[in-house]
Amino acid sequence: MSVVSEIRRTSGRRRTPGTARGGPRRGDGKAAAVFLAPWFLGLGLITVGPMLASAYLSFTDYNLLRPPTWIGWDNYTRMFEDPRLLNSLKVTFTYVLTAVPLQLIVALALAMLLDRGLRGLAFYRSVFYLPSLLGGSVAVAILWRQVFGTEGLVNAFLALFGVQGKGWVSDPDTALWTLVILHVWTFGAPMIIFLAGLRQIPEMYYEAASIDGAGKVRQFRNITLPLLTPIIFFNLVLQIIGAFQSFTQAFVVSGGTGGPADSTMFYTLYLYQKGFTALQMGYASAMAWLLVLIVAAMTAINFLASKYWVFYSD
Repeated sequence: MSVVSEIRRTSGRRRTPGTARGGPRRGDGKAAAVFLAPWFLGLGLITVGPMLASAYLSFTDYNLLRPPTWIGWDNYTRMFEDPRLLNSLKVTFTYVLTAVPLQLIVALALAMLLDRGLRGLAFYRSVFYLPSLLGGSVAVAILWRQVFGTEGLVNAFLALFGVQGKGWVSDPDTALWTLVILHVWTFGAPMIIFLAGLRQIPEMYYEAASIDGAGKVRQFRNITLPLLTPIIFFNLVLQIIGAFQSFTQAFVVSGGTGGPADSTMFYTLYLYQKGFTALQMGYASAMAWLLVLIVAAMTAINFLASKYWVFYSD
């Protein structure tokens, strides 16, 4: 009997469930359900449950001290008449639209520098990633307030050149920009992702461009950027979502007031004030859902616009 006929004969045999090599065994579904149960429990109790409760409270007048009272859409209509809320949106959008692009530019520049094959790459990569781990901490925010204070490190450096500094965090014209610089300083996470993307670009593209006489700038514009656009898009979406949720930096630097003159009043900080200082939990819940809609809208805009500038190799 030939080998081919033997294979056909044996492949036609009916196999009983659970006897095939590598196939699912009886009871695997129950084991998977047991292991997934904690995750589903956490999803329901920590995520879905609070979201539903927040959605309900956004239509109520609730101050933690008495049961919530249904008031319909009053919290949502009230938001459009709140000048401090509108100012907090302006401050937050200014922060997001300036800090995120600057951070990505710095991250990409350093990633390209590290991609040149520096000695001790693992060390530099760890050092540059460290600010991303510490940038959102209270300790770094306190340090930042001292650095940009009247007698801080920035003014001490300017004094070397005979320049009289000022309290950068206490000036309404510059306070927000100190937080922008802090966000740019936390470039480590997008830098690591950019570095991984640069390592995936085939070297033969650059060799062919060099043979054709293309310089470094032209190679960057015609090879690196187009092939890196999926990574840029990924970092852009993540950083925009994270920037809209920024809270600790503004809270610590301004002492929880959003000052001076509400110049650092992030939307999340104003939400915190309404919910946990003024105990207007219903209004704060409505603000939280407005933030969800804003982040969802910004993400959707990025995805819709991505088809015009994001290029995939396949």
